[in-house]
Amino acid sequence: MKTFLYAFTALFCTTMEVVAAPLPDFTFKSPSFTGQGYSSHVLTMENETYQRQQSINQALLAAKQQAQTNAQNTPVNQFLANLESRIYAQISQNLATAMFAPGAASSGSMNFQGNTIFWQNAGSTINLQVTDTLGNVTSIAVPLGQFTFTNPGAQ
Repeated sequence: MKTFLYAFTALFCTTMEVVAAPLPDFTFKSPSFTGQGYSSHVLTMENETYQRQQSINQALLAAKQQAQTNAQNTPVNQFLANLESRIYAQISQNLATAMFAPGAASSGSMNFQGNTIFWQNAGSTINLQVTDTLGNVTSIAVPLGQFTFTNPGAQ
């Protein structure tokens, strides 16, 4: 039996071919390992990080602006804005009445939030002078007697 085993082993070893497949060439695909294209890889990663941060910043800014808009759009704030507008309109109307009404004073002044408004009726014009809190002066000459509105249907 030993001889048979030796003969079988010798026969098997001589007829058997060694079959070995070549190992495939293994390469890393990441430029971090190979070094090829590494600069573009780093630039791509940096660009993605930057764009992600920009989109986060824009979302935060939009949320902040929306919160400010919502805070300003409450019924109380709408009421206060409307009241302020009406008060300014009334002050403006009172000032215009004081300047243009028949028998009104020939001059006058008003201090409004640190700004001085001075007017003088010169007969054919009303000279209006506004001095702001910094001392800048704006002068306006309003002609009198030349403003007429006609009804286009009546002739």
